[in-house]
Amino acid sequence: MTTGNTGDTGDAVGTKGNASTVGNNSTVDWRAIDDLRPLASATTRPAFEASPADIEAYQTNGVVHLPAAFTDWVEPLRAGLERNLAHPDSFAFPCDSTLAGEPGRFFDSYCNWQLIPEYLTFVLTSAAASMAAAFMESDAAQLFHEHAFSKEPGTAKATPWHHDLPYYCVDGRQTASIYIALDDISAETAVQFLRGSHRSGELYKPRTFSDGTEYETGDESMLSSPAETPVADGIFTTALAAGDALVFDFRTLHGSTDAPLTARRRAFSTRWLGDDTHFVNRPGETSPPLEGLGLQPGDRMRDDWFPTLWPNVR
Repeated sequence: MTTGNTGDTGDAVGTKGNASTVGNNSTVDWRAIDDLRPLASATTRPAFEASPADIEAYQTNGVVHLPAAFTDWVEPLRAGLERNLAHPDSFAFPCDSTLAGEPGRFFDSYCNWQLIPEYLTFVLTSAAASMAAAFMESDAAQLFHEHAFSKEPGTAKATPWHHDLPYYCVDGRQTASIYIALDDISAETAVQFLRGSHRSGELYKPRTFSDGTEYETGDESMLSSPAETPVADGIFTTALAAGDALVFDFRTLHGSTDAPLTARRRAFSTRWLGDDTHFVNRPGETSPPLEGLGLQPGDRMRDDWFPTLWPNVR
């Protein structure tokens, strides 16, 4: 996760301004809709039937591969991402993680699901919310945010080993990221996961994607992130076809190699919160840099900004 920061201490959330030293630029306000609850209740999402074997794999390994889960969504999500790539400053938290002199382009941006119509339609009408609830073994699934990625041909940039939870202003055991491949991705360049790492109880310091620098978290309980790829027999990775999904826990360690890309590698992720997930006030910078939430530690994330989309509410 790369990060930006609004750079102020007021109630603005994602307002225009330069980022702090560890991340990207804040541009537009990510909250285009004041209260998501009426829209959530006016739309419905299909149920996803997860197999017991896949749920067990998720709970044991912290990641599961679901072939062809979102094939029908590939073209709409590609279109949304191209909109983001073409005009990055028109959307929230754009970041280019390739440094000067490095080949290719590694772009990511997040918190744009209210700003990009294809993303909004996916969130409100796809089976993602039900899928997340099934794998989290949660009665409800609350949307946290989305995160889109693009690595262009010629890019030889590893994604540093990290897990997502320490970047976030939430904590809990019931969490899920749903990562959708928007291109065919070889096993050599696909995301890798350390099986079972979500059960270690350890939190590692967040790192920037541009050079792997650790954040100044102010949290002495966090460990330094692993600098090297973990041992091969603990690694889960697989080739992906466009439309395949990887569902993984916020605590599962993952990263990628620096193998040069011969084709585009685009992906779209949504992040989901389960029944036990709640707000925490981390001492350092978080990503997304959400401020002015009006929450106390232990509170559920507010439904007007982070809608509960499963079960369907009418």
